[in-house]
Amino acid sequence: MGTGGVLQRNWDLAPKSSTHTNPLRKVPLGKKKNQFKGEIVESEKHRWQQSQYNEFFINLFIITKPEILKETKFKQNSGFVAHCKNLPLLSLAHQKETIRALEPLKAMVTTVSEECTQQILALQEKEKVEISTLKQEKHHLLKFIDNMKEEKSSLQTQVNKLSVAEEYTRYLQEYGARKLLLAKLNEMHNEQLNVKQHQVQGDKGEDVVKLTLALKMARQDLTKAQVKLNAMTAEYGDVVPRRDFESLEKKYSDLLQEMKTLRKDFEQLHEEYETLLEIHRETAEERDSFHTQLQEAERSHTPRPNWAKCSEVIPGGVERWGCLAEGKSSNQLVDVLLEEIGTGVLKEMNVFHGWGKGDKVPVYLRYEGDIKNKKPTKKDVVNILKDIWREKIALDQQQSSLPEFFLSYLQKKYGDASAVEWSYNLYEYMRLCPSNHIMSSFYEILTGKVGNPCLCAAPLMALKEAFPLKRRDAIQELVDASRFNLDSDEDLIDYTSLFKEDEEGNPEPFVAKLRNQYISEKQEYLQELKNSLGDPCLSPCHPSNLTVPICSSSAEDELPNSNVSVERDKKKEGSWEPPGDWA
Repeated sequence: MGTGGVLQRNWDLAPKSSTHTNPLRKVPLGKKKNQFKGEIVESEKHRWQQSQYNEFFINLFIITKPEILKETKFKQNSGFVAHCKNLPLLSLAHQKETIRALEPLKAMVTTVSEECTQQILALQEKEKVEISTLKQEKHHLLKFIDNMKEEKSSLQTQVNKLSVAEEYTRYLQEYGARKLLLAKLNEMHNEQLNVKQHQVQGDKGEDVVKLTLALKMARQDLTKAQVKLNAMTAEYGDVVPRRDFESLEKKYSDLLQEMKTLRKDFEQLHEEYETLLEIHRETAEERDSFHTQLQEAERSHTPRPNWAKCSEVIPGGVERWGCLAEGKSSNQLVDVLLEEIGTGVLKEMNVFHGWGKGDKVPVYLRYEGDIKNKKPTKKDVVNILKDIWREKIALDQQQSSLPEFFLSYLQKKYGDASAVEWSYNLYEYMRLCPSNHIMSSFYEILTGKVGNPCLCAAPLMALKEAFPLKRRDAIQELVDASRFNLDSDEDLIDYTSLFKEDEEGNPEPFVAKLRNQYISEKQEYLQELKNSLGDPCLSPCHPSNLTVPICSSSAEDELPNSNVSVERDKKKEGSWEPPGDWA
């Protein structure tokens, strides 16, 4: 058998072995990818390839040599020795051919291994995201499990507490029931003992000697107690208990202090009474003097006119004249009568005559010719004047003169043609209606009689001005003006109706009375200030020098607690201040 035949047989024997297979086929590529997914590294890959190659060559030498020796038949010993010498060479040549044949397979295995490694790394990158997500879910679940455990422990604690509470309640119930049973048992036992004792006493009877001796001893004790009680009553009959003595002593000290205070107040009141008597004497002398002057004035002056006759001439009759003349003096009634006559004449006029365009004529009255009389009502005039004043305050804060603003407002609202007509109409109504506070105040400011503008709406004045120190008679006048019935508890004051105006723009009696009181108090304060600064015509003891004028029966109630003489001294020294309701 030649050498080529041996190599061919050895090559054929290697793959036909029933016990050994190609080591490269042991691990399929698909299974290796699944087996080492996410776990293989570069060093382990090289180590695995080297071990596979070593195992293959070892198996090759183990398999080929016995097969060659088994199939070789030696006819002579010399041939066997030569064949043995040639055997390593043949094996080496076979191995070289095998290595050459396996080089492409090695390259293919390396390529496939690199592809698998890249796929494994890609899968590892994908799995990192999944692993991080799973870790977060794991942490979340762990927290949730901890919370559940805490909740379970709290619930278990509550259950334990509830069970303890139930046990305690049951224990209390059983304890109460046990006490009741013991009480009933004791009661039954006592009843049995009483029954037995009564039976024994009924059987034995009472001991008469023992009872007599006890009665005798009790009588002796009673006699001793009575003797002792009588002795103590005789000894301590006039003694007061210490507690009563201390309370009476404290009450005595309080009463003594109260008496001292009352005596001091009495002395102060006595001094004030003496002062008031002196003031009353001076007031009585002044009253007599005024009465004498009044009688002389009545003899020397003409009699007062009968104002009731005016109701026959004034439109509206007696009722309207009564409303107009209520609470007014003779001078005021003359103004009212002149106002009624003037407004009547003004309504009959159809035109006004212009004053011309001279420099002495006011700006708002500079016109030549006849001017139409629009015949507005007093209410319309009052509303227009209020609008003019509000517009002036809102625009220039009273910096410009009122006559120029008056004309510019009328020109802006009614035009140049009608502005002069409205100017003459408003001027004539303001001039002929002095009783209306809005018209008279606006007229005085417009004509320059009043330098400082003092026009304000009557409701606004009533709301802004406060009189916390107003006298009682003034308060009573305001109550009467508001027509408030003091005798009835059900009548209430509708304060919104106190500030309404009639059709002619006149305020209600309440606002008129409040304005009159303000004017009179201001004049009184100015006169008092003039007197305090040293008027030679005024005596030092004149009643107007006093803090409280003695002009009504309620003056005694309005005196302060301090001495009146102190205020009079202050007044003489020049440091006196007017009352708060006069300021």
